[in-house]
Amino acid sequence: MRYILFATCFFSLFYASAQNKPQLYNQDELPQTLLSNPGAAISFDKHIGVPLLSGFSFQVGSSGVSVYDIFRDDIPINAAINEALLDLSSTDYFNMNVQLELLSFGWRSSSSDIYYSGGVYHEIDAFSYFPKDLATLAYNGNADYIDVPFEFSELAFTAESLSVYHFGINKKVNNSWQLGARAKVYMSVANVNSINNRGDFTTRTTPNGPNFYTHTLRNVSLVANTSGVESFYDDEIDTGVTELVSNAFLSKNYGFGLDIGLTHFINEQWSLSASIIDLGFINHREDVRNFTAAGNYETNGIELTFPALIEGDEFTDYWQNIEDEFEDSINLSDSLSNDYTSWRPVKFNTSLQYAFGEDRSGECNCKSGGGRKYINNVGLHINSIKRPRGLQTAITAYYDRKWNSGLLTRVTYTYDKRSATNLGFLVSTKINKFNLYLAADNLVQSTNIAKARGASLRLGMQLVFENK
Repeated sequence: MRYILFATCFFSLFYASAQNKPQLYNQDELPQTLLSNPGAAISFDKHIGVPLLSGFSFQVGSSGVSVYDIFRDDIPINAAINEALLDLSSTDYFNMNVQLELLSFGWRSSSSDIYYSGGVYHEIDAFSYFPKDLATLAYNGNADYIDVPFEFSELAFTAESLSVYHFGINKKVNNSWQLGARAKVYMSVANVNSINNRGDFTTRTTPNGPNFYTHTLRNVSLVANTSGVESFYDDEIDTGVTELVSNAFLSKNYGFGLDIGLTHFINEQWSLSASIIDLGFINHREDVRNFTAAGNYETNGIELTFPALIEGDEFTDYWQNIEDEFEDSINLSDSLSNDYTSWRPVKFNTSLQYAFGEDRSGECNCKSGGGRKYINNVGLHINSIKRPRGLQTAITAYYDRKWNSGLLTRVTYTYDKRSATNLGFLVSTKINKFNLYLAADNLVQSTNIAKARGASLRLGMQLVFENK
């Protein structure tokens, strides 16, 4: 049983990753750059994405350990799990993120100063901190942790599936400034979250009490909210699936968000960019269910006398009294339907870029500012995501090269909590108007996925038009 409990915590952790797309940020020839910075300097005049194929992103990883660390063959699995428990902390996290563009389009105004873009994409995002105290209690028990509280505050997770309708405006103010904003409407398909929990469980020695040990639940306040999944609770699978599909296009649990961004050309070669993405919320009011537990409870343990074991009624009454006492002290509920609000994980981006090696055409890029084009770019990109306990940050250094009018590459090195050896690569090719791009990271560990702490894959295809 303890293997199952720990495995649940561990495999959740294994899907850890930052929701970061460094290969696509500041890519002036790819429409997807507008989703990470609506104020990006872009060089195209119109784009139409191939439905369901214009943008796909999948990220998994781990901030603590890999699958190999648990199932290595040089030590027993018990020893491997114990090592993992020692290495992991309550600040380790997991996140799985998937994005799929259903529709993508954009066009430049007749004045050439404004670029309009819009579309629909579906996103699945799951995030949880590793509950070290609860995992330790589940696997090792409390015998070696007398007078040590096990904190419920470490239990914090969110998971959501939603569709996003968006429309943005990108405007060239002058040759030094590019500004942009994007409005979003969120349609929640399903949501589960439990954050801001508190309380602890402690076992203390009480040699002068009725028993040598006293077990205490103190200041317990646990809340889990769900929406969009109520239909599954009563085994109505067909109804549940129908509701999920319906919510993907038009949900009664909806919200609004905003992206803002800018690019500032310091001079012809240096540029600075910044953006705030998914500044928004979702109100959950339909198909809602809440689970709560709150209160204080103390017990000296279970005391079974020999007569109670013989006389069935006394035995039954004893267990009923324990249950009644617990329910009187800890208020449990799984039938509430209170509305709640979930906040989108806000993303922050900023970068500093230097361009060099003038393009052979030597033409002025009048659409996006910045003066002349260059075939090489080097830059530093910082990405942060707001999570329940603070910011999750990654720093990326990158090098771009435009080999010709149809081939662009980027090499990245990213440092974050999960890895210090994360090398990534992007290749984008264009044949006539048709564009295809492919990007991946953590290439050093890609030869042995079991040892890898993370990986990502991004690809897309679309028609991109440039007016000469």
